[in-house]
Amino acid sequence: MAVARAARVLAAAGIDAPRAEAELLAAHVLGVPRGRLALADGLAPDQLDRYDALVARRATREPLQHLTGTAAFRHLELAVGPGVFVPRPETELLAGWGVDQARLRSGGGGSSGPGGSAVPGGSAASGAAPAGAPATAGSPLVVDLCSGSGAIALAVAQETPAARVVAVERSPAALAWLRRNAADRAAAGDRPVEVVAADVTDPGLLGGLEGRVDVLLCNPPYVPRAVEVPPEVAAHDPDEAVFGGADGLDVIRPVLARAALLLRPGGVLGVEHDDTHGAAVPALLAADGRYEVVEEHRDLAGRPRFTTARRRLPAAAR
Repeated sequence: MAVARAARVLAAAGIDAPRAEAELLAAHVLGVPRGRLALADGLAPDQLDRYDALVARRATREPLQHLTGTAAFRHLELAVGPGVFVPRPETELLAGWGVDQARLRSGGGGSSGPGGSAVPGGSAASGAAPAGAPATAGSPLVVDLCSGSGAIALAVAQETPAARVVAVERSPAALAWLRRNAADRAAAGDRPVEVVAADVTDPGLLGGLEGRVDVLLCNPPYVPRAVEVPPEVAAHDPDEAVFGGADGLDVIRPVLARAALLLRPGGVLGVEHDDTHGAAVPALLAADGRYEVVEEHRDLAGRPRFTTARRRLPAAAR
């Protein structure tokens, strides 16, 4: 009864999946997985009060993940809240591509599934390789730029234990969530990621890693400034993690330029972008001249979602 009533409230507030969210909130209050909600005892009076309060907050379009304190991402449950971008399901596709690329370079094949030395200024929270890709001694170096909560970096570290993973984020608020999630995953037994506080548009970013990175992934701010975003995003996601300037490419342009210097010959890049950038980002990579095998990837709804490319090999190696 309470869940049905909550679903009606959420539907009236314009929530896309009101029944599912009503059930997720009830499961959160009861401390059980959503799949076991039907087997759980009903809400006690104090739990019902808490549940109604959460439903009322969600009806104001406060993000569901802020109410529960967690966001699911691939095989992970990440801590999220004010100050950090909530990872989206669409980004799991880019992360999965990165996992496959890292596994290929570690000799682990290309099937995604759970499965070095520190960077200056960073901290450890606390089949065959593709043609032309140089050997990496079974320990590929993966860099995640604009890491936010750490979703991509931590997914790669969990699913490719052989990989050395470096996560870069500049926002102090987001860094706190990133370090918390990295520490939690390291405590759970995943390979620790190295967290670096830096601006990805810095021309000297990760200078000590130039020409050494095997896989570089980035989910940057990319929404064009004039685009109207949902209330959950407008009022709660950090502005600097959402908007990428007038055309949405203000961060992507310097990232592509810097990635060309960080990647080893044969290393690969994957960058998420707005669904209006399906031609623009591949064009930027083609115009750069240092990339080849540029490919656009679509999400499950058929929209352009991320672009991948390979760092060109020296002419003598072709």
